[in-house]
Amino acid sequence: MRQVLDETDRRIAAALVASPRASWREVARCLGLSERTVVRRVALLYADDTLRGTVVRNPARFPHLVPVALRIRCRPSKIRQVAQALARRTDTVWVDILGGGDEISTVFFLEGPEARNNLLLRDLPATDAVGSWTAHTLLRVFPTAFRWTAGLLSPAELADLAPDPAPASMPTASYTPLDVDSALIAALAEDGRATYTDLARRAGSTALTARRRLEALVEGQVLRLATELDLALLGAQSEALLWIAVQPGALQETAQTLSTHPHVRFCAATTGPANLVAAVAAANLDALYTFLTDTVGPLDGVTAIDSTPLLATVKRTGLIRH
Repeated sequence: MRQVLDETDRRIAAALVASPRASWREVARCLGLSERTVVRRVALLYADDTLRGTVVRNPARFPHLVPVALRIRCRPSKIRQVAQALARRTDTVWVDILGGGDEISTVFFLEGPEARNNLLLRDLPATDAVGSWTAHTLLRVFPTAFRWTAGLLSPAELADLAPDPAPASMPTASYTPLDVDSALIAALAEDGRATYTDLARRAGSTALTARRRLEALVEGQVLRLATELDLALLGAQSEALLWIAVQPGALQETAQTLSTHPHVRFCAATTGPANLVAAVAAANLDALYTFLTDTVGPLDGVTAIDSTPLLATVKRTGLIRH
């Protein structure tokens, strides 16, 4: 994994964050580069795992999934071990170490109420290093936040690569799973840039069928393609989670406002006294402070905010950090 990227690599990476399966020709056209330059550079970025492609299911389209965000208090001397154990679980999507080194934030996609109850009533209580925790069910995720690109793409470039997603409140047609879906999702979770020929081989279909089905799953918001990388490589040196208490009548408007801000990379309404969680990635602490005072501060519906810096990321978008 690289420790630093030059400006061209950063813009290419940002383009692939915005549109994880964009063709090299599309990326080159959007950024004003030659296709040969893009091909040469992205091959190296993927080869050393600086960039990794994957896929994340939308729990709203899988009724059996229970999406839960946990804030777990741990003994500082054991927090790395607990975070790594959580990251090894197949049902965790994000695992971050927060604050003063005694708190973990993690997002689970749990396979039903029984799995949720086992986690909260059996697994966590049996872990000696865990002191306490709070659980927040994710009620609605606002997809516009996934267009975060560290400000490396202009609005026109971003619109060219990744058109605005459907609003979180927009109803979608019911999802009818096909036999090939599970194989496609499993293959994409391992390699979000897998060719349609490889996807077809895994799914037992033709390349054309694999392509059409993947396009339908993405357009139907059944799954989200993602490009994972260390955000500091794109210039985001300060990351934080914001747990925000919002008046219920202002929750939708507040979430939509925050999810479109260039610093916000994830935004979801949750259960609990803090009913909105936002993940923020800014260039530095000063930019984070300005975001809190100039963007969050003036919002009328906000009644309280708890900001916790990210100290280390152990797992993101289902991929364990090396």
